[in-house]
Amino acid sequence: MLRDLQPHLNRSALFAPWLKVERIRLSSDPDFQRKQKKKSRQGYDTTIGVKVGHGGTLDPLATGVLITGVGKGTKQMQGFLECTKSYEAIVLFGVATDSYDRLGKVVKRADYAHITREKVEEALGRFRGKTMQTPPVFSALRIDGKRLYEYAREGKELPRDIERRPVDVSELEVVEWWDSGEHDHKWPAEEVQGVEKEVAEKLFKKSEEAMQQTTSILLETDKSNSKRKRDTLLDQADDCITPVSPSARKKTKAAPEDTDDPVMSGALPAEEDPSSASVTSVDISSQGPPACKIRMTVTSGFYVRSLCHDLGLAVGSLGLMSELVRTRQGEFELGRNVLRYEDLEKGEDVWRPQVEKMLEEWNEKNTEPNEKAEIPKNRQEKQYNKQQPRRPERREKIERKTRRNSSSPEAG
Repeated sequence: MLRDLQPHLNRSALFAPWLKVERIRLSSDPDFQRKQKKKSRQGYDTTIGVKVGHGGTLDPLATGVLITGVGKGTKQMQGFLECTKSYEAIVLFGVATDSYDRLGKVVKRADYAHITREKVEEALGRFRGKTMQTPPVFSALRIDGKRLYEYAREGKELPRDIERRPVDVSELEVVEWWDSGEHDHKWPAEEVQGVEKEVAEKLFKKSEEAMQQTTSILLETDKSNSKRKRDTLLDQADDCITPVSPSARKKTKAAPEDTDDPVMSGALPAEEDPSSASVTSVDISSQGPPACKIRMTVTSGFYVRSLCHDLGLAVGSLGLMSELVRTRQGEFELGRNVLRYEDLEKGEDVWRPQVEKMLEEWNEKNTEPNEKAEIPKNRQEKQYNKQQPRRPERREKIERKTRRNSSSPEAG
């Protein structure tokens, strides 16, 4: 993306004055010239162009907002790596891949006939708020100085487990649902083979165990909450229970008992263990899987692919990310204050007014008053002192010093 953007900026009239000044400055920089000669010997292009940087990469299949810094603005990109972001993703159920998206290779398939919108919306509840997330193995994170995707491509096992990371999800909801046959999203055709398959299956088993552990913790929490609620209701109903006579108690004992708890209006029914629910088995090759679009707002370090993968496990199946759009990053939002990539191809007359407006607005909001001047601070002070008249007390001191010098024996 940046490689495509930079040529448009290099040959533009908008950045021509900046480039001219920058080339003059760098031509007198010995360190820069030394580096340029080294790059030239190595066969790299040494043309001085507009400096461009980004504030957070996108997945290969993703589209949407990509913050780009130009010149000194590249130094402020770190702030955008740490800001909140909003996404819209399409989850396709019934299959898991090594990369957690449709560009990867299939690791495993599962039934999906039992998946409904209601089940998915209920499962999303466990991913809202502050949680811990395991990044996918196809990511740029490092273990022992080596990126995770390098281990995956080489079919090598990781030296240790991927550490879970704290994330915060402030918004997470289903915005669109498609049943089988109502969409065009497809599973990948290629499957993992050989050593890659062994590594991928081991990683998948670990993610499955982690999800089961999370599910058991949530079930225990739900049961504890339900028990507290039940006890509260029973305490509130104590006054409503009519004492039973001894003769009636004998009749009650003779009758078969369904439960040890008193039966009354408003009593909570016994909870059914979700793990005991039967899942209808289907021929996964004869029907297409359901899919849904989810919208989310998340903090830095969140992996949407991991969410799609974990969501599939949470509903008793599998899942992958089929599409992804970043709709907002920081204060920049699609359709509001961003430059569309297509406008670059239409020529500078189309994109220049938009870029000029963005740069002006950004400078007004983010440039400090002392950064607007090109003069260094010490020179500013000298110029300021030259322009200001001397203070009265300063003039008096100078006059007294002049009189003492004139009245000294050496004078004259």
